[in-house]
Amino acid sequence: MKTRITILCDNLVGHLVGSGEHGFSAFIELDKGNYLFDTGSGRSIVPNSLTLNKDLKSIRKIFLSHGHYDHTGGLSEVLKLKGKVDVHAHPHVFLDRIVVFKEEGREIKRFIGIHYKKSYLESLGAQFVFNTDFNEVEKGLFLTGEVPRQTNFEKRDPRLFSEMDGSMTQDLFLDDQSLALDTEKGLILILGCAHAGMINIVNHVMHKTGKQKFYAIVGGTHLDFLTPEQLEESIKSLKRMEIGKIGVSHCTGMKAAFRLHQEFGDRFFYGCVGSVLEV
Repeated sequence: MKTRITILCDNLVGHLVGSGEHGFSAFIELDKGNYLFDTGSGRSIVPNSLTLNKDLKSIRKIFLSHGHYDHTGGLSEVLKLKGKVDVHAHPHVFLDRIVVFKEEGREIKRFIGIHYKKSYLESLGAQFVFNTDFNEVEKGLFLTGEVPRQTNFEKRDPRLFSEMDGSMTQDLFLDDQSLALDTEKGLILILGCAHAGMINIVNHVMHKTGKQKFYAIVGGTHLDFLTPEQLEESIKSLKRMEIGKIGVSHCTGMKAAFRLHQEFGDRFFYGCVGSVLEV
């Protein structure tokens, strides 16, 4: 079975093609059809798809990793091209999301959730399919659903909050989910931002599929927001696993990417705009 994954949106650009933005999106080509995982912030997904010759009108389904603007911002532009299409997401994808940080001694609160109302996206053709459990959405294609938090070193980002019923609390990111593809060379795991913890996600996928071998792990890892000690614990865990390639993107950060390159050598690549993974 042919499998080709092309990074459409990322913070960085490679091979002198496309435009970078803070966000992530991957175009997935299989024998059975084409799929889209996340949609970036919104500025680059359509022009990058044209530059990279990926037809957004051909996609069979859209998968959303979670409800942050940098993964859902391009959804309206994709829908304007595609029209009716199933959009798989967790029910919490429309939660109000807020980041809190300090700037020049002042506390700043900024909305970072999905920018569009559900009804507007539905008017453009979105047919939402909400899931919370590990789910085989097509043969050999799995959404993780909610991921159990089991490691003691992967911590939630303390700057990120969600608002529910008028109350703002630290965001639990129950909607954080990833996509796993079962290929003849092993699993391919595509991460959005890995708010559930990269190692938690990998362990969850192994438990649910009963498979231990990963041909590749690609996407955003959120390692940029861990302490150095937490990063080293993540690397130790990854080195104990059977992983052929690691292609990080978006929220990984340069320091974490350099450390992964040091540890994994030729098995490491940076998943910038235009990067392609083929099986």
